[in-house]
Amino acid sequence: MTMVAHEMKRQWMALVLFMVFSMWQHCASGDPLVPCYFIFGDSLADNGNNNRLQTLAKVDYSPYGVDFPDGPSGRFCNGLTVVDVIAEILGFHSYIPPFAAAREADILHGVNYASGAAGIRDETGQELGERICMNMQLQNHNKTVQSLIGMLGNDSALRNLNKCLYSVGMGNNDYLNNYFLPQYFPTSHEYTLEEYTQLLIDQYSQQLRSLYELGARKLVVFGLGKIGCVPGAIDTYGTNGSACVELLNNASQLFNSKLLPVIDQLNDDLPDAKIIYINNYKIGEDSTFLDFKVNNTGCCPSSAIGQCIPDQVPCQNRTQYMFWDSFHPTEIFNIFYAERSYAALDPSYAYPYDIRYLVSLDQGVADAR
Repeated sequence: MTMVAHEMKRQWMALVLFMVFSMWQHCASGDPLVPCYFIFGDSLADNGNNNRLQTLAKVDYSPYGVDFPDGPSGRFCNGLTVVDVIAEILGFHSYIPPFAAAREADILHGVNYASGAAGIRDETGQELGERICMNMQLQNHNKTVQSLIGMLGNDSALRNLNKCLYSVGMGNNDYLNNYFLPQYFPTSHEYTLEEYTQLLIDQYSQQLRSLYELGARKLVVFGLGKIGCVPGAIDTYGTNGSACVELLNNASQLFNSKLLPVIDQLNDDLPDAKIIYINNYKIGEDSTFLDFKVNNTGCCPSSAIGQCIPDQVPCQNRTQYMFWDSFHPTEIFNIFYAERSYAALDPSYAYPYDIRYLVSLDQGVADAR
């Protein structure tokens, strides 16, 4: 192991100790760092919203959840997702419930709206069946906001919503389950990659503004990772001798490069908004120091659509695998990613600052429009 790798490992262990101490403090005080946490996204964050939908993109069966306390829950992972870990770090005593199963009392602490196969564009992922696109997730959040206003009154509800944390992670499927599937979608014939990406960014920007208008002030926007390095992409497109599918990674980088100026623009335009960007791509690159023994295939035997085959036995050494199935990372990677997002040891991991600093800020109350 190189000196750089040793230093990274030392820093990571220090961060883990910090997280443990922070979580102990939260448990001792009894209150999370924010009153509620609202989550928008795709299968990387879905925790059961797709379970009742008519779709191939649902995983409410074994071996999913093999390391999760409640077993299969609808999470596309062997255990915890990134947003689960963030909720733990924030001091929540239970995981944020899916919108599909949230009770009235639950919504006071937040809701998870994420849906497997969902995208920024409404049609993204439709080849797999039903899914809850970003626009529909915003509609669901509007229902939650109206319920909170009914419970707390308008002013009290908006004050509470202004203090909450929000995270959004969208865009993966707009490439993997749209643009780069010409047999199902016409977008690659209608637009160049540059044009399509700009359309995504323009629509995404409007969606983030809509979230602000519903009361969001502290907002985390996750960039795209190295989508060309997931086993499912490599199996589908090949690599021409490279380690990953460079065309897909180039799409991720193009999306991220166009997203960063939007973060600045929204922070400038929207009073009291504090919006940050998490550099998925860079954090993914630095995960190599975890020294995964296997990073080109999933831990579980996977089907043609890249999900675990029901009731098949997964690998036993799950901490040595980067990927759980053909598209989604293992819990150990999610923990690494969440910790780096929360407390960015490298300044390039978060812009303009990390989640830890974001949640420490006291926002003024701006009326939701």
